Amino acid sequence: MTDAVQRRYARFAEEEAPGRSELYAEWARGVAADAAIRGVLERIPENRRQPPLVFAVTRMLGARLTGFAQWRDFVLAHADEILTESSSRRLQTNEPLRLSPLLPVLSEIDGPIALLEVGASAGLCLYPDRYSYRFVDDAGALRQAIDPAAGPSPVVLESVVTGPLPPMHLPHVVWRAGVDLAPLDAADDRDRRWLQGLVWPGEEGREQRVTAALDIAASDPPMLVAGDALAEIDALARSAPAGATLVITTPGVLVHIPREPRAALVESIRRLPARWITIDPAALLDVWDPPVDAESWPGFVVALDGSVRAASDPLGRRWEWRTGTASRPI
Repeated sequence: MTDAVQRRYARFAEEEAPGRSELYAEWARGVAADAAIRGVLERIPENRRQPPLVFAVTRMLGARLTGFAQWRDFVLAHADEILTESSSRRLQTNEPLRLSPLLPVLSEIDGPIALLEVGASAGLCLYPDRYSYRFVDDAGALRQAIDPAAGPSPVVLESVVTGPLPPMHLPHVVWRAGVDLAPLDAADDRDRRWLQGLVWPGEEGREQRVTAALDIAASDPPMLVAGDALAEIDALARSAPAGATLVITTPGVLVHIPREPRAALVESIRRLPARWITIDPAALLDVWDPPVDAESWPGFVVALDGSVRAASDPLGRRWEWRTGTASRPI
């Protein structure tokens, strides 16, 4: 088992962390070379032993963003706590920037909107009307700015948009709800530190964005239900207010659901009197209209009721509006 931990962390240090987080690369190289630390980590269940999860747990528990030697001392001193938390936590990338390529899709839907998110985590993607948006070109020049009526938000979602800009406006959201296997409370200190710890060191601006979004969610909490989405989706849909258009979003979550329950969930959503917005890998679903060539499609597919709207990177940092056009780099 130790060899498996060594290989996993060495691969992370060599292939995944470089260019994104040099500190995480250093920590992972240290783990791969340190038998004592590998001995701690091999006590964690295999499906909870991913480097980003373990590193985030240590940060939530108080590890500082220092070199490997200091992090090693922390791990050895808090091994039991790290085991307990890692065994119960799961990676929950609650990135509000994903709303950037979803905004033009929301702009197509008549409001008011009742917004229901699958895999909501702390619900940070349930506030598209509370954030500011900045759409820029490849050189960073501003193409369009959109702010709430009350003025610029402390959460500013900046993304690079290539090609034409579609019509966009902030939606009128009157109800917010989500379902998650382990929903997080934006007002809870440990849950906040957990989400902040999932931001890799070196991802400039992202932790500040997540923190500001947590403040918004804490001040006006959505309804978050703990449970399996397939089991809960019908009841949640029925609880949406009459007179509002129900919009169900699945931004980046379907890839984490096994194939059969994923297909059942998509079928269940499509049977509901609701609009469905998703952002997923091109090869994940077979509902795209027009069909998407997964090998040539750049990034993820953004779709409304299965109808292709945009190509985007997984976190919404860069996207292009398209309606079945030929693939080209974004």
